Formats: sequence, C-alpha cells, structure tokens
Amino acid sequence: MPELISLAPASPWVELRVTQADWKAADPAVLGTLLSHMHLIRAFEETVVGLALDGLVHGPAHSSIGQEGGAAGALALLTSADQVNGSHRGHHHFLSKALAHLMPAGVDPRAELPPAVRALLQRTLAEILGLSQGFCHGRGGSMHLRWDEAGVTGTNAIVGGGVPLAAGSAWAHRHAGTDAVAVTFFGDGAVNIGSVLETMNLAAAWKLPLCFFIENNRYAVSTHVEEATAEPRLSARGAAFNIPSWKVDGMDAYAVHLAMQQALAHMRAGRGPTVIEADVYRFLHQNGGFPGSAFGYRSKEEEAAWRKRDPLDQLAARMQKLRLIEAAEVDALRARMQAAMQDAVEALTEPDPAGKAGKKRIRPELWPDPGFRDVGLRGDLRELQGARCEEESTFRGELRERKFIDVVAETMDRRMAADARIVVLGEDVHRLKGGTNGATRGLKDKYPSRVLGTPISENAFAGLGGGMAMDGRFRPVVEFMYPDFLWVAADQVFNQIGKARHMFGGDIDVPLVLRSKVAMGTGYGSQHSMDPAGIFVTSPGWRIVAPSTPFDYVGLMNAALQLEDPVLVIEHVDLYAASGPAPVDDFDYQTAFGKAAVRRAGAEVTVLTYLSMVWHALEAVERTGVDAEVVDLRWLDRASLDWETIGASIRKTNNVLIVEQGAQGTSYGGWLADEIQRRFFDWLDQPVQRVTGGEASPSISKVLERAACARTEEVVEGLERVMRGQGAPVRGQG
Repeated sequence: MPELISLAPASPWVELRVTQADWKAADPAVLGTLLSHMHLIRAFEETVVGLALDGLVHGPAHSSIGQEGGAAGALALLTSADQVNGSHRGHHHFLSKALAHLMPAGVDPRAELPPAVRALLQRTLAEILGLSQGFCHGRGGSMHLRWDEAGVTGTNAIVGGGVPLAAGSAWAHRHAGTDAVAVTFFGDGAVNIGSVLETMNLAAAWKLPLCFFIENNRYAVSTHVEEATAEPRLSARGAAFNIPSWKVDGMDAYAVHLAMQQALAHMRAGRGPTVIEADVYRFLHQNGGFPGSAFGYRSKEEEAAWRKRDPLDQLAARMQKLRLIEAAEVDALRARMQAAMQDAVEALTEPDPAGKAGKKRIRPELWPDPGFRDVGLRGDLRELQGARCEEESTFRGELRERKFIDVVAETMDRRMAADARIVVLGEDVHRLKGGTNGATRGLKDKYPSRVLGTPISENAFAGLGGGMAMDGRFRPVVEFMYPDFLWVAADQVFNQIGKARHMFGGDIDVPLVLRSKVAMGTGYGSQHSMDPAGIFVTSPGWRIVAPSTPFDYVGLMNAALQLEDPVLVIEHVDLYAASGPAPVDDFDYQTAFGKAAVRRAGAEVTVLTYLSMVWHALEAVERTGVDAEVVDLRWLDRASLDWETIGASIRKTNNVLIVEQGAQGTSYGGWLADEIQRRFFDWLDQPVQRVTGGEASPSISKVLERAACARTEEVVEGLERVMRGQGAPVRGQG
C-alpha cells in the first residue's frame, strides 16, 4: 500500500464573515458611504430597466439589481489611481468607481448629491441610451463603459475578455513604482474560461497587483453554476495558482469591504494578486425587467429567499441597530437618488408627440451624428508629424550589407535605448540568444525589466499587452512566435485591442506593436505557416506593415513604434538570413507613412506584392521578360495603403497581378482585388489576376509544402496568364 501524504495550498483560502465585534468597530463614515453607493446604483438600475421596458434602450440592459453589495464593498473606497474593469453586467462597477473618484472622502447618506455626481448619472445614462454626451459618445452603450480619469478602463461584452487587459493595467502600476492596483470583475460564467485562468497564472508568476473579483450570482444566463463546474466554490481556483483567496457573502457590503481591505494590503505590499469570490444574486433575468422565474430556470421561492437578503436592506438595518441612521433617513436617501435619476431622464427625453399620453422619446438633438460612424477608428497620425523619413536613395548615412535578422534586433535595441516606455514580451524572447530566430538578441541583458518572457498563453499575454497600451504609460511590443497562434488569442487581438479605440469613443490611444513571422518553407506544417495579412486587413482598427528589405525594416518598425494605433509587423523567415544594404549607425529614421516602393518600373502589368514575394516577383519578371512594374506595398491595411502609387501604375499598365505566398482562404489579395476593381475598374483591360498558394495550408512533406506555397514559378505562370489575357506573347528567358 503506497503512502498517501496530504497536500495543502501554498496560499490561504478563507471564508470571511463579519462578527459583532466588527460591526461595533465599523467606521460610521464607511458604512454610510457603502449605503449611499448601493442606493445610487439601485436607483440608476431601476431607471434603466424602466426605460428598457418602455423601449428606449436599444440593445441589452444587464441590470445589477441585487448585486450592489459586491461593487460598493469592493470599490467605494478605492483611489482614482486604482483601476477597474468589468463584464457586460457592469453598471454597478462603473458607478461605484466613478463615485469614489468624485467623492474620495466618502458619501454622507444625509447629504444632497453634488452637481458632479448628477452629471455622472446623466452621462452614464446617456451612454446606455446611445447618446453623444455619453462617456463613449454612444458607441459603448450598456456593455462598454469607460472613464479613464476615474480609473474605469472599460466594461466588456466578451465574457472574461477584460481579464487579461486588467493584468496589463496591474503590470503598468507595478513597473511605474506605484502602489495602485487593478480590479477585474467577472462572474461564474467566466471563471472556467481559458483567458481568465491564463491570466491568473501570469499574474501570480509575475506578482501583479491584480484582484480577480468573482461575482458568483449562480447563473450564467440560465445555466446554474453547479451544472457548469464540479467545484462551485469558485475561489478555489486561486489555490491552483498560489493566489490568496477570500470567499465572502456579497449581499453584505461591509463583509466585501473587509475582504477587499485585506486583499488591498496584500497587493499594495507588492505580494501579488488576490481572488475574492462574492456570493451575490441578480434579482432579474440576464437582461431586461423580468425575474428569472419568468423564464423557468429559477423558482419564485428561490428568488424570494434571496430578496429577503437585499444588500441595501441588510446594511440599513445594521446601521439602524447601531443607531447610525434612522429609517426615515434611509427613505429620504432612496428618494433623493430616485429624484436625481428622474432629473437625468428628463434631461435626455421628452414627450413623444406621436405616441400615447405619457410616452417618451429620446430628445432627437442628443443622438450622435451618423457622420461620426467611423471617426476615431484609428488615430489622426499627428504623432508622425515632423518625422525624418528616408529611402535608400535619400539616406546619407553609412550603409553596409547586413543580415536582415541582425537589423531586426539592432532596431529594437536602438528604440528601447531611446524610449524607456517600450516593453517586449512573448514566448522565449528572453532566452535562446534572442528568441527562436534571434530577433531579440541582447535585449534581456540590456533591459532586464522590459523584456518579458511569457508562459505559453497567447490570450493572456496579448491582452496584457493591450492593457499596457491602453494604460498609456508604456508601448508594448508583443511577439507571436508564429502567426497561426493569433487564433488562440483572437478575442484579445480583434475584439479587444483592435476595437478598443473606436468602441470606447474614439479618443483613447492603443500603441501596441504585434510582431510575427511567416514561416512557409520551414517544414512546420499547417499550424505554423500562415500569412496573417488577409485576416488582419479585414479586422477594424489594425495597421499592417510588411518590410522586404533590412533598410525598410528600420524605417517601418520605427514608424510602427511611433503610431498610437495597434500595428501588425509581419516578417518572413526567408528574409531573416538574406542580406541587403542597411544602416550601420543611424537607426532613427522612418519610412514615410503609407508609401509604397516601386522596385521596378514597367509598362505592361502592375505587380502588387509584399515581403519575400517582392524578390520572387522580380526574379519572375527577369525570367519572362515581361515589362512589369513591381510595387512593394509595405503598408497593407485599408487606411494606410498607397493608393496614389497603385493608381498611377494601373493607369499606366491597365493590368494588375497581385502576388502573395499564402493560402487562398486567408488571402490578402482577395480583399485587395475587390478594392482595386471598384476603384480602378475603368482602367483595367482584364480582371485583376492573382498568384496565391493552394487552398490547403502547407503540409509537413517538403513536396506538399512546396505545392502549397507560391514562389517564383507561380509568379511566372501568373505573368504569362496576364499577358495571354492581353493577347500578347511572353518573351521568356527560360
């Protein structure tokens, strides 16, 4: 019989309950503040539900009625420097943190609300109604509330999606040398999601001041927590990652407050993350104004039992017992909050002249102008003004034949030396003499606190980079070892980082660079070989650069690191070992924004290409003798493409061949061909022709991989096809 030795978590996991002694020692001002926060949230949420039932809320209205104790207990006494993000059910998080920012000394439950708080209520309600004066100018609505000044970095419609971003905020606090913390709220439905668990591991490994606050309201829409997990005590997750964890009655705001105070002491001391699980209950269904029992997944008896534990009533009763407030004063507090909300409604609505008596409509003048639709999707490029831009032909410094990969590493070294905000993170970037290809060679030794080797968890570290970027104090450079891994992190890359600027109103910056390499031809098969350009070009918010020469790499990476938008920098393994003219000492120039390079002038066909296919295209032109104009696009995204150069070439040649290496299904050229045929249809003598890889992703077999990827021979065939379409012979050289 083997010996069995009991093991225990390395960090404490406790349930916190308030004692009579705690109540007697409670600060009356703290209790009054908690009560005021909860009544403000309740009045707000009841107003939103009423407006939703009247048809004035376009989209969902996920109310937090019943869950006020968790938000108030956790946030009412945080500082403005502390940051919080939350889930789709996030009105209460937003309001409590914003109120703490406006009234940091606390809230007297007997006092009138100051004008700033009334403005907060109106602007928040305006956002939920989709109006211009909202915090996100109506773009965010109920699920995307952000007020950076108050420390609210954004609520989130993707379940668990905001958790990695909060880790970025926490990293920024710690690296900046402050004692500020980040709090990320999510529910029982998110606690088993990979991005949440990945982030718990990362935050613990790096000792980030991040509180994982679980609002366990028992139901993910209609699925009970015990249906979804074998361990419904959700704070148990912390033990797996050596994170101290508290379980607390979330219907008792003071209990939550005491748990948060203990968690804050741990985090502010630099000891790493914490987990708090608050047992709460939403009184209504997932969305709207009806109880869950109306949809059959909860009983009326269950709902009634939880309503008897209403967090507002419980705290008021305790305060009355302690003779800190009278029942009439509680009633007056509720009436003041309701009156403030009625004022907010009156400011945003008016009688509907076409409706029944008493029916309201949104004041028409408050809607956003439709012309605001795309404003702020990307930055306005003011950050590039005055930059020194160079081409090889204009460069006056010393040039020398140098390997592409050496220039990659040296460019980043130069930028990190010049800009202490730049942080590099990714798998193995701190090892192997510069990662798997040498792109970060020497950086860890020079900048040990700014080169972060991550766990294998793309969702977590991509989102952490996004949180860093939105924090504003740092400029992350995130490396995906292979572009195929973006699918693992697709939520963070596309739903979060790419959409953040526009979603939150268009007036925040997201300065993040994502580096990755195309590895076709290396024998790594279907899951390590893709070209990501076609995926990113159809995703809003991203800029894309693709350098084909060492000289251009310097200028394009410098521009990417200067931009206030997320930028994908695509590299190619075929180019890493290649050499070309590159600077020796001067690494401070940029490549002009949105400017393509004509690598060969010609009159018969315009070849549009990028990365290593530039050189395959030039080789194919020499073989065929076709007088082709080869344009190296360099900037690939919709907003950055050099349409002037493309258009001038098409008007000269009247024929287009788009050349790329990757699979047809994720093709960049499909999107580009559509744009060209709509913009330049009258100038084309035939449909846009394309050279791509095969339909399938590359295989491991050397023969099958070659068959799946386009190279010089496929470009030759493409040029011949274009010439046949014109009825012209190909003057091949064999």
